[in-house]
Amino acid sequence: MTERIYLEEDEVVRRAVEALVRDLGPVEAMRFLSLPREQVLDSVAQHRQWQDRLDKERFFDEVFHVTRVDE
Repeated sequence: MTERIYLEEDEVVRRAVEALVRDLGPVEAMRFLSLPREQVLDSVAQHRQWQDRLDKERFFDEVFHVTRVDE
């Protein structure tokens, strides 16, 4: 098995910025870095929204591989 050594975070950021500037040029790299980010919901709010939309009967049928016969 190969041991994987991860780069320090500041090294990852430095290399990423260098790659962006090299491939996109300085103006487009800064434009990319300035793009607005979507606000991420916290996990509890996200889970509650998922539950609100969930068809629980269908969900459990899919999880437990239940096939219902129409009566």
